[in-house]
Amino acid sequence: MKQVEAGRQVKDVCREHGISDATYNQWKSKYGGMEAADIKRLKELEDENRRLKLMVADLTLENRAIKEVLEVKR
Repeated sequence: MKQVEAGRQVKDVCREHGISDATYNQWKSKYGGMEAADIKRLKELEDENRRLKLMVADLTLENRAIKEVLEVKR
């Protein structure tokens, strides 16, 4: 994005980096006003969120398995 802001053409920057114009526009709308530190923090939060969702899914499966075992014992 900084290259485009510096005056380069979007199509040239996209070609150089192997992305489509649509991808550039999506990234621009998502990350447009952010600084590098903000983007890094967003990525860290997204990774943490992904890990937490996996933990919840694993615990949910474990909880269901325990409940099934307890139901069978009754």
